[in-house]
Amino acid sequence: MSTQNDFLTSVCIDAQTMCEEADALREQGYYPAAETGYLKALEMLSAQEPETQITWATVANNLGILYKYMARYAEAETLYRSALAILKHAFGEVHSDIASLYHNLGGLKHAQGQAALGEADARRSVEIRQQLYGAAHPDVAADKAALAAILDAQGRYDEAETLYQDALAVFHQVYGPDDLEVGINYNNLGAIRYYQGDYVEAERYYTRALTIKEKELGAEHPDIAMTLNNLAVLYDSQHRRADALGCYQRALTIWQATLAPDHPHIQLCLENMG
Repeated sequence: MSTQNDFLTSVCIDAQTMCEEADALREQGYYPAAETGYLKALEMLSAQEPETQITWATVANNLGILYKYMARYAEAETLYRSALAILKHAFGEVHSDIASLYHNLGGLKHAQGQAALGEADARRSVEIRQQLYGAAHPDVAADKAALAAILDAQGRYDEAETLYQDALAVFHQVYGPDDLEVGINYNNLGAIRYYQGDYVEAERYYTRALTIKEKELGAEHPDIAMTLNNLAVLYDSQHRRADALGCYQRALTIWQATLAPDHPHIQLCLENMG
């Protein structure tokens, strides 16, 4: 039995290492290569063996994140819910990994244009993480920012902005003013200002977000393209067509190099350019 347990422990370590390598590829925007790594890690594990279930759930969650970015939403949800069932059985309801999965399920519905359906999961992630860490923890701030995005998508801008500003205060204090999380929240605050018709403030937020993202992610990362697309829409609203087209074209080039041809982001950018 000891030999079998040692073998399963070794398998989990190898799979975890492969998962971490896939995480790095995903964060750099190399999505097909990341998928290959995650799938190989899952092949090494079993969702049925007690000794490998937790590692399987971790890999499944991270692959679900990738599939969300790739707009493979049904596959992402299946992985999230399978991982959630395993982790709730292992840890109960109040655990950081459980909160992460609620966070991801809420974000998935947001990405599908069904923000209202994701609100309960997003709120649950905030509740669990606050219970574990208190309100000033950066993981709680990340959960609040995710909930804010869901409220923003429902047109509840005042609620969303309060949460974004709460999250920003924590990120500034913990990580500093040039952290990626700060840039992401600036982008989202820019969107709120745009919808409120405050184009000057929206441009300030977007350009600051772009500077931070380019520094942290590099100039060709797909997340850069989202801010470029947002900035282009803003320029179009101000009848600055040349500026808009420059941002659209750069966003489209990045997305065409990193995403599948039928990805919604590419279609969105083409429609905006038109």
